[in-house]
Amino acid sequence: MRLPDGFLSYCNEWEERIGAFIEFAPDGPKTDEGDGGAGSAASTSESAAAVAGFPFAVKDNIAVKGFSLTCGSKLLANFRSPYTATAVGKLQTAGASVIGKTNLDEFGMGSSTDNSALKKTNNPWDTSRVPGGSSGGSAAAVAAGIVPFALGTDTGGSIREPAAFCGVVGLKPTYGAVSRFGLVAYASSLECAGVIADTVSRCRAVFSIIRGRDPMDETTQDPPPNAPPLYGSKPGSKCVIGVLSPEAIARAAASTVESERLDAAVQAAVLEDEVRRAFDASRERLAGLGYKLVDVEVPALKYGVPAYYTIATAEASANLARFDSVRYGVRPGFAENADDLVDRARDAGFGPEVKLRILLGTFVLRSGFQDRYYLRAQRIRAGIKKSFESLLGGDGYGDGAGTECNAKCGAVLLPVFPTRAFGRGPSALSAFAQKAADLYTCCANLAGLPALSFPVSVEGGLPVGVQLLGGAFAEGTLLDIAEEYESRYPFPHPPGYRAFWS
Repeated sequence: MRLPDGFLSYCNEWEERIGAFIEFAPDGPKTDEGDGGAGSAASTSESAAAVAGFPFAVKDNIAVKGFSLTCGSKLLANFRSPYTATAVGKLQTAGASVIGKTNLDEFGMGSSTDNSALKKTNNPWDTSRVPGGSSGGSAAAVAAGIVPFALGTDTGGSIREPAAFCGVVGLKPTYGAVSRFGLVAYASSLECAGVIADTVSRCRAVFSIIRGRDPMDETTQDPPPNAPPLYGSKPGSKCVIGVLSPEAIARAAASTVESERLDAAVQAAVLEDEVRRAFDASRERLAGLGYKLVDVEVPALKYGVPAYYTIATAEASANLARFDSVRYGVRPGFAENADDLVDRARDAGFGPEVKLRILLGTFVLRSGFQDRYYLRAQRIRAGIKKSFESLLGGDGYGDGAGTECNAKCGAVLLPVFPTRAFGRGPSALSAFAQKAADLYTCCANLAGLPALSFPVSVEGGLPVGVQLLGGAFAEGTLLDIAEEYESRYPFPHPPGYRAFWS
């Protein structure tokens, strides 16, 4: 891959300011990348042309042979991947090259990337603020123009929230649309590998390459034959967009208030004025583009955050049990026996947020507590999925007419996060407030549905994004709407941005 003139100095200047990369290697990894990993790309010439010869970054919980695979944790600080994830391998086969691994909240647990044990990442728009999380490094690298696209992961909003904070496009695909082979598991039934990109068209091209069934991941599948097309949608077709307004979300959340603690959660989800103003502007602009907007409500939304954290932490406690420093991982200098080795390694290697979530997950899975917490959360999850399917249609596409044959709307518009990128120190959001704010994003993961975040305005010097949530395998519908929006209202860039990639 030939890099443009001035690119490396540009990258170094930005990297000093934002700290997006755990490992930056524009000339390739320390060892040979091999044959491009598992899986091959079955991409159109249009999508391949959008990535061929271009560099991209990969969140450091996704395997790339020869590169680091730290997950932002001290426990894996020296670990290097022996193989390549399927999604990465498909992009390499299409002609793109990995130039680095990006910073993240440890094991993907957080909303700021400040939970990384290895370094601090700053927002390119204001380096005193966070880039969002947990895919903050990937979003910051794309926003700064270091790479035209990057791979991230989304368990409860970890692609969409940093994309909104940094003013770029973030796609969380349908669960099973993209292989998770090579992704270090946090909450296996919720997380997806997805795309952060500078434009909607590039996001579409990358997704078209990485999606599809993978024999290495039995949860994957190809899109149904009659699902909305990713390319070649009917010209002039306009779907109905349901609007899940801040007022509707507040009504749903307020009905859960039974204590001061729950009241605090509701208050944490209230939109700040700048975010509300941007959301209202997006509604008006979409209506001006010819879309019919209708107000919708999802009462089950009020249970989203507690159900999400119950399921996610339960799965995390099981998935992270493998990190014992026996086979790999940083070991303590001394241990009395094997049990002491594991205890000391985890105590020194895991950060406080990871320990908190493992303990919570272990608690909800205890004998006698599964029915009370975990199984109840799974029933709530099924109810949330049913609520969205009543609006967006199911995933069968059995009659050949696409999603709109049994759907009230083709997409649902809602905010991404109640604030713009928040600061550190006195202006920081509390850990509790950050978790409560997942109300806007976690339901797409619980329902296994695609969601797309894109910037709509700059308010007070910071970008604000909104998201579109669609029916299963309806990524094409969401991308069509956002691309039309982008053509009329071009996306902003931070001061000092330089466009190296056409």
